[in-house]
Amino acid sequence: MPVDHYENFPVASVLLPRRLREPVEAIYAFARSADDIADEGDATNEERLAGLAAYQRELDVIAAGGTPTEAMFARLARNVREWQLPIQLLRDLLDAFAQDVVKKRYADFPDVLDYCRRSADPVGRLLLHLYGETSADNLRRSDLICSALQIINFWQDVGVDWRKDRVYLPQDSLARFGVSEAQIAAGTVDTAFRALMQYEVQRARSMMRDGAPLATALPGRVGWELRLVVQGGLRILERIEAVDYDVFRQRPELGKLDWLLLVLRAIRMKKQ
Repeated sequence: MPVDHYENFPVASVLLPRRLREPVEAIYAFARSADDIADEGDATNEERLAGLAAYQRELDVIAAGGTPTEAMFARLARNVREWQLPIQLLRDLLDAFAQDVVKKRYADFPDVLDYCRRSADPVGRLLLHLYGETSADNLRRSDLICSALQIINFWQDVGVDWRKDRVYLPQDSLARFGVSEAQIAAGTVDTAFRALMQYEVQRARSMMRDGAPLATALPGRVGWELRLVVQGGLRILERIEAVDYDVFRQRPELGKLDWLLLVLRAIRMKKQ
């Protein structure tokens, strides 16, 4: 189970209450297709941005109380109205996707977190709105979990992102540990690169652990769903460490045997 950009939606999960599957799938279809516009195929940057702008116009229609003609947006509109979902969270996703088209480097960790605030955090916030669990503390912890998942995905995919001319490792961290972009391009894993990755892995782990109490605070199936998500993210970090931070030659992923471990760890999670 890789921790991918939009594969952390609990789409069709047996743990997701049946009544929530329709709105979750509607949000997922929107986010996944928009992400593909920004990231897949051989379109020019101008074409990608135009496609995302068209999505923003459909959100304008929904925000004005209208129903778009295209089926995916009509479905989204129904669920936005039924569940009173904040349109701004959907706009934030589109803004992050557009940023991915034009911005390829990040100065420091706050710069990375600002991207996560729009690319990942809206997902958790939308789900909390569906669950009716939008206390300030829940939202804060959800943001920590979602940003951590996004960052874990970045550390899985340093080499993959390089081939897209993207470097999410903060530029100040690269300088601090003496790692060059030429080294990333060559896939060179030396003492400096391992030290850099160890630092960033620990930072992601700390965020995930800080957000983890949300998983035991949420009731029923949704809480169990989130426990597995949290444990999956933490396990990916262990996988990165297990390959001695060589994410270039073996993308750290979870296999079938890992799921038993995730379930056992999810059961052991205690309320905090």
